[in-house]
Amino acid sequence: MRGIGQSLTIGERIAWYRRRRGMSQEVLAGLVGRTVDWLSKVENGRIDLDRLSVIRAVADQLDVTLGDLLGEPSVLDWSREGGTRTVPALRETLLNYRQLSPFRATEADEEVPDLAQLRGHVGQVWDAYQESRYGFVASRLPMLVKSAQAATALHDGGAQVDAFRLLALSYQAAAVLLPKLGESDLAWIAAERGFNAAQRSGDTVLIGFLFRSLTHTLFCTGRYKEAKQLTQDAAAFLQSGLGNASPAYLSIYGTLFLAGSIAAARDDDRATANAFLAEAETAAQRLGRDENHLWTAFGPTNVAIHRATAALDLGDVQVAIDLGSRVDASGMPKERQVRHAIETARALSAWNRTDEAMTALLDAEQIAPEQVRHHAISRQLVQAWMRRGRRKPSATLASLARRVHVAD
Repeated sequence: MRGIGQSLTIGERIAWYRRRRGMSQEVLAGLVGRTVDWLSKVENGRIDLDRLSVIRAVADQLDVTLGDLLGEPSVLDWSREGGTRTVPALRETLLNYRQLSPFRATEADEEVPDLAQLRGHVGQVWDAYQESRYGFVASRLPMLVKSAQAATALHDGGAQVDAFRLLALSYQAAAVLLPKLGESDLAWIAAERGFNAAQRSGDTVLIGFLFRSLTHTLFCTGRYKEAKQLTQDAAAFLQSGLGNASPAYLSIYGTLFLAGSIAAARDDDRATANAFLAEAETAAQRLGRDENHLWTAFGPTNVAIHRATAALDLGDVQVAIDLGSRVDASGMPKERQVRHAIETARALSAWNRTDEAMTALLDAEQIAPEQVRHHAISRQLVQAWMRRGRRKPSATLASLARRVHVAD
């Protein structure tokens, strides 16, 4: 993590980078419109800094990324899991321009990928992603992307169109996974490549799916205004097909607005966040129930989950707790269930209900241990709880801290 320890809190990271810049507390506090007393309490851990918009403002003034302050897992952390190379291999695949047309060389004896088999592998990867089996997904993606690239080069006609669909879905899987592993910049490359492949397929629904991925990647890198604008542009592109939209089309359209709503909330744009959520809810009402077309898990429940998350990002902690408590996510894929549980823990912790927050996080870990142990929010929460107590942390908390790699 660029020379700074993974066990530091956000406040300690701010202090570290501030000193490295040779900046006083008075100067930094003034640049972000806060008092010196506020900044001192943040750096000393007496105030939990959980508003992403505020963290972003501090990061901008310190000329660092959100990931630098949040302590997101690095590619090296993930590559050590189980002693295997996972994300590094995926990075090499995405950055290897020789795999792209017109640079890709076709060997005379190269086997033509079987599309039915390739389609099955794509489905396995996406199903594993929704089961929060991130190690499995990361380990399978390099070969999957290479096989899909080969299929687009070695097939023609309708089979080539199908191959481009599978390539787009492979890149999309990489684009949604990588931000969770602290690789948002690499995710942008995957999303852009996936979007190009989707365009080659001519599949409007698939293009909409990749629009959502581009939006998500933009806000993961802190580019909230661009993410909001892309949401609006993509919605305009999809608008003409809404009249007789299929369930898959409605799911893609609605999911796009869910991603946009979080970008707007993190940009402190309450009006746009609410407008995007309203548009997503209209699509969910037309759909009528929770569905999982193209692994979107879209429907009324996912809209409700995002309403609670947006409220929390806007600073409405009590509203977020009230909304979140009404959500029954048990019918959702594990990835959605656990992400909602992590956000619930974040809201409860912000309301100083630490015991309830830790219980929520521990329960989520039982469902999807990889997702909890490698999520930046889990790390932030556990760091805060470890620092907050005046006495030695409980055995339960100390054990959790070791599992999320923030033990002192």
